[in-house]
Amino acid sequence: MSDSPDTDFYATYGLFKGYETPSLDAKQVRRFDAEFWAPSGCAPDLSVLEVGCSTGLFLAYLKEKGVGDFLGIDKDRSLAQYVPKSVADNFLAADVWEFLAGGAAGRRFDIAVLFDVLEHFTPPDGARLLEGLAGVLKPGGRVLLKLPNMGSPWGAKYQFGDLTHKAAYNPSSVRQLALAAGYADVACYPCLEGSPARRFLDPLFHSLMSKILMSPPEIWTANFFARLSAGPAA
Repeated sequence: MSDSPDTDFYATYGLFKGYETPSLDAKQVRRFDAEFWAPSGCAPDLSVLEVGCSTGLFLAYLKEKGVGDFLGIDKDRSLAQYVPKSVADNFLAADVWEFLAGGAAGRRFDIAVLFDVLEHFTPPDGARLLEGLAGVLKPGGRVLLKLPNMGSPWGAKYQFGDLTHKAAYNPSSVRQLALAAGYADVACYPCLEGSPARRFLDPLFHSLMSKILMSPPEIWTANFFARLSAGPAA
């Protein structure tokens, strides 16, 4: 059998994801408030970088919250046609390696956000990416990650639902990666999704399971967040 060339799954990624211009609603604002704004300590006078911003929903959220200095980058140039017009000037089609090698054009940020992005890089490249982001953060800056949780029995749906994923993480391995990249004070927390009833019942069910099982996961939710503080590890 002859060798076949590697399939470029990114060539059809927009079709796979079903790109369309997002519309920010009150439910999404509340979700970002709980998952990003409060945990990251964000405020309107802080600067935010989103790596892998896709169609710009989070950028629209930052605009809604009154953040004046923010930028979203994504390698896929076709996304420019989907990003909301209100934040079009805050979108940059750029390769993240070139962006970081160029020193982010002299810009510095208080917070860098990677939602469902880090798993698209191998662990060595993930550490390299975090190291590069540390170089464009202001003193005391932080990185917020959202990832599929392979420490949870529910995480495989998200991890293996995308063939472009190159690494799998749980809270422990994210701490190991952050340590290798020179970060300290890594805090991991669950990503609660679904209706208010499910967001209430889910922790109760998992609390009961944790009492029954000998080796329960640190975080049960299918996805989880990690907040990394830039600076030397203790």
